Amino acid sequence: MKTKKLTFSAMLIAIGVLGSQLIYIPVGASKCFPVQHTINVLAAVTLGPVHSIGIAFVISLLRNLLGVGSLLAFPGSMIGALLSGILFKITKKKGLAVLGEIFGTGILGGILAFPIAKFVLGKDVAALFYVVPFLISTIGGSIIAYAILKAFDFSKVTKKIM
Repeated sequence: MKTKKLTFSAMLIAIGVLGSQLIYIPVGASKCFPVQHTINVLAAVTLGPVHSIGIAFVISLLRNLLGVGSLLAFPGSMIGALLSGILFKITKKKGLAVLGEIFGTGILGGILAFPIAKFVLGKDVAALFYVVPFLISTIGGSIIAYAILKAFDFSKVTKKIM
């Protein structure tokens, strides 16, 4: 069981890192990476909150180490992954996992990006500057994840992973 979860996690991380190189949307001063949010929801539903936040962290870390991400990727992905995982774990509803990702990343992650941008990166921006781009990115990625979950009977995959 642990090997299956670890292998699936590694696959999601690889897709997240490579997908961020191929698919991104420039919005203002930031880049939107819908693949990250798709991965967050899929990980939350299949692996749970602990794995989903770990996967989001590793993808953000690797993107930063490769020079293709920013520090804003951490709050922008990890909070959504955590909230998505918690809501799915409690309710077992995929739609609430999607809403958790959207609210966690778009609203909470966007707000928490402000102090990082201002005090760490030295960018002089408004407090809610990152909310709109984060929302655009997470809504797109979350819709993709929901479509994937609906297109396949993902519960069979979940049972094999878990």
